[in-house]
Amino acid sequence: MRGAYLGEFEQVVLLALVRLGDGAYGLRIRREIETRTSREVSIGAVYATLDRLESQGLVLSSLGDPTPERGGRAKRIFELTAGGAAALRRSREVLDGMWEGVSIDGLPG
Repeated sequence: MRGAYLGEFEQVVLLALVRLGDGAYGLRIRREIETRTSREVSIGAVYATLDRLESQGLVLSSLGDPTPERGGRAKRIFELTAGGAAALRRSREVLDGMWEGVSIDGLPG
């Protein structure tokens, strides 16, 4: 993954995962994103992103214990890997470097 860039939504999903810590699963991640960004996000988009991040080795998933409120089905729990943490750090460094010395005051929008 060295040198690859995370997209905006990938960063948002990973940051939500970090904020939630242990027990982060799809619906909680979605709620965290919606709360922090004030934008609606489909659960499908969250899972598609998590699946892609897992295939890249940036997150791991495991099945939690089955719960009665889910009809005995287990939740899929996600955690950040060391590679995921490194990718987030790289993304922040790249953006910080791009923003350095930039002023958008007076520009349209």
